[in-house]
Amino acid sequence: MTTLNERYEIGLKNLNLIDKEAGEKVVESLIDCSPDLVKYVIEYAFGDVYNRTELALKSKELTVVAALTAMGNAAPQLKVHIHGALNVGCNIAQIQEVILQMSAYAGFPSAINGMLALKEVVADRKLEGKQDEAGVVQSSPVSKNTTRYDLGAAHLNKLSADQVKNLEETFKDISPDMAKFVIEYGFADIFSRPALDSKHREMATIAALTAIGTATPQLKFHIKAALNIGVSQVEIREIMILMSVYCGFPAAINGTLALKGVINESDVK
Repeated sequence: MTTLNERYEIGLKNLNLIDKEAGEKVVESLIDCSPDLVKYVIEYAFGDVYNRTELALKSKELTVVAALTAMGNAAPQLKVHIHGALNVGCNIAQIQEVILQMSAYAGFPSAINGMLALKEVVADRKLEGKQDEAGVVQSSPVSKNTTRYDLGAAHLNKLSADQVKNLEETFKDISPDMAKFVIEYGFADIFSRPALDSKHREMATIAALTAIGTATPQLKFHIKAALNIGVSQVEIREIMILMSVYCGFPAAINGTLALKGVINESDVK
């Protein structure tokens, strides 16, 4: 157990680790009008939540970038966490991939705005003399002998063996092109890109769908998919706790209940 003062000191240390300059700006901008909000941001968000060690710091920052991009209404905070992701060891390509992936889950406007925020952050950091690792950006590896549909289906089947068949059956009578576009764009064009590993793609998707809050069936599917490819229950639980900071307790609670439902369904089987 930590004292109130210790929580603040721990939180300030963690905030400074992620982005010291942004932390100082938060304190300066709010201290006159709401010192208690400053206190709670530092104590809860960075003292309680960010001090938890079950989810790696790089994973935390990538999932927060995904959630804030998907929400689309927190540009200043998104820039802080893009800085944070770079500060804790993510490369530029990994952040690009998270933002690009949000085009499938939150729409192109959110992804465009997120990418513009990344562009501004990278430019600012260059002016400050910071040398961030670029990483390698590569498109989907479509060969002459593989269609986009086949490539997407192969990646989707790695997440869930029956999902391609389920999509085709669900939409065949109303919109077969919907299933086609989900598979070709979501999983051939986006998911198969090699700059970000599958585990972090699923973590980012879980964070985004939790933040959006209106896609429980899809959230449960991606929780199952994440578990199928080696993301642990503990890591998903920690994403939900982290989301309490960025999209509120109702969204985090609903996300946790979705995780509970998936676990219970798995136990039944």
